[in-house]
Amino acid sequence: MSVFNEYARYYDLLYSDKDYAGESNYINRLIQSHCPAARTVLNLGCGSGRHDRCLAEQGFVVTGVDLSEEMLRAARDSAGANTALDYHNGDVRSIRLGKMFDVVISLFHVMSYQQTNEDLEAAFTSACYHLKPGGTFIFDCWYGPGVLTDRPAMRLKELEDENISVTRIARPVMHPNENLVDVNYLVFIRDKRTEDLHEVRETHRMRYLFLPEVRQMLLNSGFELLSNEEWLTGKPLGFASWSAVFVCRKLEAGDFI
Repeated sequence: MSVFNEYARYYDLLYSDKDYAGESNYINRLIQSHCPAARTVLNLGCGSGRHDRCLAEQGFVVTGVDLSEEMLRAARDSAGANTALDYHNGDVRSIRLGKMFDVVISLFHVMSYQQTNEDLEAAFTSACYHLKPGGTFIFDCWYGPGVLTDRPAMRLKELEDENISVTRIARPVMHPNENLVDVNYLVFIRDKRTEDLHEVRETHRMRYLFLPEVRQMLLNSGFELLSNEEWLTGKPLGFASWSAVFVCRKLEAGDFI
């Protein structure tokens, strides 16, 4: 989970075309459907905090957790004096803040970074630990049927601002017997003023997930799976769904009787 440390400073530029406001509105709709009285949100794997700032504008008090201090520095700098935003350094598999929330979210495929069953159940357990009884857990991930239907391919992305230009090449390597994909990133950052060129290499190992295993691991971790759908579109999951979203409820003591 520390793969973002080296190029975290370029992260917001690389994803400047990402619709954080639209995604946050989508998450808000899911929250209103399943937990309309919710006011407090914990974001596991918050990155630079752009979803958090959007949710804070919608009236939520948001606490973010991330393993990358550089990401958290960007999140805190952008939050400024906003008291509705709070950030902590920690691993989503083991973080224990000692407080509970109405909703826990984990977005941008943080759960797909959990490579083993033990990793994934530990992350689910962290979410359960921080939820109030009956609270809602929402997360997205790479969805296996979609990934295997439209397999990862080499991609090139180029972006720039007034100071730097960034070129990122992604070369995937699939491990079919482990349900994993190594996304090998080669990033070139050019300083427009000095023409200095910096190179960054990263490998992000991603796990694609299937509905039966997700349901079982959620149950093992204290959750009932309420709904699943294609990310943003709300369509039923299928072979065309590369990204899935799952909405879960923390089980209460009476549910086990």
